[in-house]
Amino acid sequence: MVKYTLRRLIQSIPIFFGITLLSYLLMTAAPGGPTSALSVDPKITVREREALAARLGVSDPWIVQYIRWLTGDDWMRIDNDGDGLADVAYIIPLDADGDGRAEPAGSNRGILRGDFGRSLFQRRPVLQIIMEKVPATFELGMAALVVSLVVGVPVGIMAAVRRGGWFDNFTRVIAVMFSAVPIFWLGLILLLIFSFKLELLPSGQQCGVVMTGQCPPIYQRLEYLFLPTLVLSTGGIAVYSRYIRASMLDVIGQDYVRTAQAKGLPGKTVWFKHAARNALIPLATFLGPAVTGLLSGAVITETIFSWPGMGRLGVSSVVQQDYPMVMAVVILSAITTIIGFLISDILYALIDPRIRFT
Repeated sequence: MVKYTLRRLIQSIPIFFGITLLSYLLMTAAPGGPTSALSVDPKITVREREALAARLGVSDPWIVQYIRWLTGDDWMRIDNDGDGLADVAYIIPLDADGDGRAEPAGSNRGILRGDFGRSLFQRRPVLQIIMEKVPATFELGMAALVVSLVVGVPVGIMAAVRRGGWFDNFTRVIAVMFSAVPIFWLGLILLLIFSFKLELLPSGQQCGVVMTGQCPPIYQRLEYLFLPTLVLSTGGIAVYSRYIRASMLDVIGQDYVRTAQAKGLPGKTVWFKHAARNALIPLATFLGPAVTGLLSGAVITETIFSWPGMGRLGVSSVVQQDYPMVMAVVILSAITTIIGFLISDILYALIDPRIRFT
């Protein structure tokens, strides 16, 4: 197990760098750029815009920009005499904007050292802003995951046990509907009915207006969590119920299940204790990416319900052309996805003792 985990971690290194390279190339190919996002003054001259681009390093070759983004620029421009201006420069020019003065010493440490830069609009470290949004995203994602499992797994088991019956057919239709209905449409319809027509539930936000700046405990604001959790969990309920049903049908035909039935054990014991334990093993395929994917955020759901999480942060950053923030969200999402699939493989060995990794 340890050797397998280490081997998978080593294999994920080139995958990570491939994702960073592709993401950076796509970002540099996007229209506009940091200079367009920062220089909103219509009176700014072409010379001033070019000087700003040079100071930001946008005019450098893309490979230099990529290396600086990965490893930082604190080693590219070094201040040896403590006057705040660089005395030595590597790879990049000492006087980038051509004004006759050296540029300030580099301070960015690069994403490999956990420095994603500063937001172009909030003027704060990107990682600090993201860490403020992670709890809200984790709260919503965990609630949706729990609801998906609590509802989807028993429904899938009962649908397999009563195969061909009205319950099985009904849940199959509901699963198809949950999978086909767009999340944004479902969210808007629920808002229209429960928030605006019936006025039973709030239309958005994580909690009401508070003087402390922090939301109260979750049990005091369940009404704010109900609608976004319902919308976000519909897809999970559909997937888990159908997948567990198919896995359960394979397990029901096994000899040990027929032996348990022949012993006269109650139906609930046979289905939920003997059959379901082995039918749940393939669920590890979904649980790994689902658990780590909680941190990636639900973009559509958080945007519709004004939920202050990473998904909404990513959308607003794209609209504002906040490039450091967008890149940070993309890379962190990729990292959690890689970790998620690794967790799935490890869960197989932990759940099923018949599987051994070498």
